[in-house]
Amino acid sequence: MELGEKLRQARVNAGLSQRQLCGEEITRNMLSQIEHGTSTPSLSTLCYLARRLELPVSYFLGEDGLVSSNAGLMDQSWAALEAGDAAAALGLLEQYREPDGVLDREYHLLKALALLQLAQSSLEEGRQLYAQKLLHQAEALEAHLPWLPELSQRRKLLQARLGASFPESELGSLDQLLFLHASSALEAGNPIRAAALLDACQNREDAQWCLLRARVYLQESEYAAAAKLLQQVEQTAPEAAIPLLEQCFSALGDYRLAYYYACKQRK
Repeated sequence: MELGEKLRQARVNAGLSQRQLCGEEITRNMLSQIEHGTSTPSLSTLCYLARRLELPVSYFLGEDGLVSSNAGLMDQSWAALEAGDAAAALGLLEQYREPDGVLDREYHLLKALALLQLAQSSLEEGRQLYAQKLLHQAEALEAHLPWLPELSQRRKLLQARLGASFPESELGSLDQLLFLHASSALEAGNPIRAAALLDACQNREDAQWCLLRARVYLQESEYAAAAKLLQQVEQTAPEAAIPLLEQCFSALGDYRLAYYYACKQRK
């Protein structure tokens, strides 16, 4: 049965007229063209119609529908996920034909993302048991995606909302995220927040950490503390550290060192 005929039959079975099925999203003329096979709906339109008919979008797809290969299936599944319909994406992926060495990784990635998206929305709707089931399925896929630890982190964040806890050794470092927020806080003129974020980092030997922490000290007029950090990274990051060192020693009244660092910039 062709897609248009499937859609028309589902509408009739639901006891809906074309106008009733269209709602406010599509025109009656468009629906008529789809049902008669003279127009092909976008996936977002098909998802909308499937929801109105209380049917899974996969009901309208398959050998006689829009999807005829794994490649086409991936395209439609990505479109469903990008449209915010994770359930539709998962329904489409049920038709995936394994094995396919070219697309297997994309399949695992897409399915994991759809599971996580649906688990999050389920949590927000209070469906905790269903969310837990989806998260267990997502966890099983992580073995196929070891190069993308962000999936595991997102899954653990959602499981933590369900009361789960994890050993600190499994959680990884927050330093990059803390550094990013600290940099934004400093640019926004909030050195106190920036300092708190940087001081929460585990690795305080990194040159970029030292430079940013020194800039925070400078905004707080803590010139001696800033100079100490900058001298630690003077050799590894001279272009960034030396101008700030001149600024520090000028503020401290040590004009000999200020002149020394001013000269180093001219070399």
